[in-house]
Amino acid sequence: MELSTAAWMVHDTRLMFCVLLAIASIIVLISATKLPPFLSILIGTFIAGVGAGLPPEEVAKAFSKGAGAILGEAGIIIALGSMLGALMAESGAADRIATTLLGLGKGKSLPWVMALVAMVIGLPLFFEVGLVMMVPIIFVMAKRSNQPLLKIAIPALAGMTTLHALMPPHPGPLIAVGALHADLGLTMLLGFCIAVPAVILAGPIYGNWLSKRLHVDEPADIGALFSAPPKAPRQPSFAVSLLIILLPVILMLGSTLAKVALPAESTLGLTLKFLGEPLIALGLAVIAAVICLGWAAGMPRTEVGNTLRKALAPIAVLLLTIGAGGGLKQTLLDAGVSQTISKVAEGAHMPYLLLAWLIAVALRQATGSATVATTTTAGILAPMMAGLAATQSSLVALAIGAGSVFFCHVNDAGFWMVREYFGLQLKQTIWVWSVLQTIVSVVGLVGTLLMWHFLT
Repeated sequence: MELSTAAWMVHDTRLMFCVLLAIASIIVLISATKLPPFLSILIGTFIAGVGAGLPPEEVAKAFSKGAGAILGEAGIIIALGSMLGALMAESGAADRIATTLLGLGKGKSLPWVMALVAMVIGLPLFFEVGLVMMVPIIFVMAKRSNQPLLKIAIPALAGMTTLHALMPPHPGPLIAVGALHADLGLTMLLGFCIAVPAVILAGPIYGNWLSKRLHVDEPADIGALFSAPPKAPRQPSFAVSLLIILLPVILMLGSTLAKVALPAESTLGLTLKFLGEPLIALGLAVIAAVICLGWAAGMPRTEVGNTLRKALAPIAVLLLTIGAGGGLKQTLLDAGVSQTISKVAEGAHMPYLLLAWLIAVALRQATGSATVATTTTAGILAPMMAGLAATQSSLVALAIGAGSVFFCHVNDAGFWMVREYFGLQLKQTIWVWSVLQTIVSVVGLVGTLLMWHFLT
């Protein structure tokens, strides 16, 4: 028994050392040797996998499986979102929305408007979907308002990622609510109360501070794609422009309501669920944009087709990098990193909220997946939470969601999306994305602790 325990401890220590070594290697390869992120992550994956005891062929299989899974889930969505963004830019729809938003907020109030818009758009959407939809608006708004790009981008990023971490129906909070048998409506209410100060601190306030200290130029390829002068003979109205960008939001919100309020096998419910699938919702939005923003606005069909094709080239590097991040995540999961952290957590003795947050933080750092961190943490804690009151269960679910976004780094798909879309260096991405996520995470923890004190 003692021998097996010693072997377990040696394996766990070796595994965690290999995780840290792999992450450090990726950072050095990208920043010092200037290797492309895809190749750097691939090398780091083999360092982690082989070092942790996996045969090289198993590491290769895990990498391929993880890369394929994340590209199958997010790759097509990103491609559709890029095409939608390009059509909105070249038709003048993005310019029309930007002009209206500039009328609502000018100068110091503009970042607050962007945070609010991002929260509305990000409520039913996965972060990746919301980001590809918001990017053209961010670029046009920054150019039209003559404001620093980060001052506009960071509030939008904060609005979307905060809701993704703290608000059902996003996958993480929803999984935690189900595993802990928490009340969905109460969790949404408490999550919104925590999300508002988190967005304010991580968005307009942090964005204003960072934009004065970190200057970022508009990236040439993505910027040219989304900031190009409108080519449509007739600029679409604000109502049509807004309808196109909100179409995926409406469809996905309809799917969520169908799951909550309609019988599972009803025709209307099944239809709404189908239309609300991210792939279907964005695909329909692209088709609607082709018709309403392209053909109906007088753009030649060849021009519309060229715009759609042109939108795909700048995201090729992004897709490869995201795929590599998925490969690293799968390799670490196959090596047993989740079980390692779970065993450590089971022996810990501390307050429920802090324990939930710390386990989720550790799993997110190791795996790069908020969903994996949330699912595993909720599974570990569920047996301990059987006797908790409804408010307490909801707060534990929110603490898990907050921990799952702490300091997201090189094994996170969102990290690479932000880096590529905004043309950032590795160090800049840490300031823009990792620190922003950490602010959201810490505010989430503090918010749940305060509510636990005053409400329970």
